[in-house]
Amino acid sequence: MSRKADPFAIDLTPELIIRAYQAGIFPMAENENSPDLFWVSPEQRGIIPLDNFHISRSLKKTMRTRDFDIRVDTDFPAVIEGCATEGEDRDSTWINPEIRRLYGALFDRGLVHTVEVWDSTELVGGLYGLSLGAAFFGESMFHRVTDCSKIAMAHLLQRLSAGGYRLLDTQFVTDHLKTFGGIEIPREDYELRLGDALQHKGDFFAIDRQSA
Repeated sequence: MSRKADPFAIDLTPELIIRAYQAGIFPMAENENSPDLFWVSPEQRGIIPLDNFHISRSLKKTMRTRDFDIRVDTDFPAVIEGCATEGEDRDSTWINPEIRRLYGALFDRGLVHTVEVWDSTELVGGLYGLSLGAAFFGESMFHRVTDCSKIAMAHLLQRLSAGGYRLLDTQFVTDHLKTFGGIEIPREDYELRLGDALQHKGDFFAIDRQSA
């Protein structure tokens, strides 16, 4: 059965997604098969304070001793596919074709970034998110090898800190994110932090120049 056109429907564009994030709102789908998106603005917002994040001693050791290659922005389709794939850390996904289309367009504009963990030619973990001003909005992460989503997050934290970012929005807080110092803050507090971060400019690639 064909769906009737909704006369009140709004065409979703990359520009609309940007404006939504600037207003403290983000989109999600019910599941991977849902044709529609809905807008979310939680009463309690998850963040990781960039002036007080934590990387555990055991994770630092793993990062030193395992021969993984960390790359950024080399394979967005593979990263979002990894995030959208059901696995041991999730039994469903909210990433539908519309999410893939919109964030793919934002990636092409240089506003969405990936952190990728590679084992030789195999992508074994990673994450992606949206960068606006000095705010980074983490969207999703995945791993195919133990600790590789944590390695991606640790690298992201170091990269954002080096680049002068002021806000890392994780949307919600999980036990996984709490190990990095993730906390919940009231929406009003989040909006103040967001407004401040959008007045500044983060440099996602500063760490690359510092280590060159």
